[in-house]
Amino acid sequence: MYYKKLRLGEVELENNLILAPMAGVTDLAFRRITKKYGNPGLVCNEMVSSKAICYEDGKTLEMLKSENESPISMQIFGSDPESMGKAALEVSKLCDILDINMGCPAPKVVKNGDGSKLLTDLGLARTVIQEVVKNSLKPVTLKIRKGWSNENLVYKEISKIAEEEGVKAIIVHGRTRQEFYSRSSRLELNKRSKRKCFNSSNSEMAI
Repeated sequence: MYYKKLRLGEVELENNLILAPMAGVTDLAFRRITKKYGNPGLVCNEMVSSKAICYEDGKTLEMLKSENESPISMQIFGSDPESMGKAALEVSKLCDILDINMGCPAPKVVKNGDGSKLLTDLGLARTVIQEVVKNSLKPVTLKIRKGWSNENLVYKEISKIAEEEGVKAIIVHGRTRQEFYSRSSRLELNKRSKRKCFNSSNSEMAI
């Protein structure tokens, strides 16, 4: 594996190994083990709801606790621009990188218009990104899928929007929402998106 330092805005990572945010997995205990035995350049917490943060939900706030883990990324999800902006301000006080989730395929998430459902409304997706970037105190990254379905492949379009709005890195899950976790992830999409959309030195593309 090829190791290199990675810069996201003003944050420099010691290596390009990133612990992906996984609901029900990347809690504080898991991250402690990962840091001890794997030493990734960046760890990420489980995704949290922007509305739950605005409502100061106790369980959600507990998920945001960290312990000498810098640099750490925290991921928020939601489709209401105002809530996402408010959550971005609060969560960015606790982390080094703030990540937007537009890739989650879970029915309970997409039924509210959140996660990968935002890939079906690029206008709303842009507004959400704008509000997060405007309110965040830290560099913003974006997690997406390649589209909602094979008839709705929007990874190039959303990548371009992300760059235009100041996102520092985009992470592409090479499946559609309809594919969930089936079939092979098309990792070549990442290289294609980077060539077409991330040509400036201010942005990064990752899998």
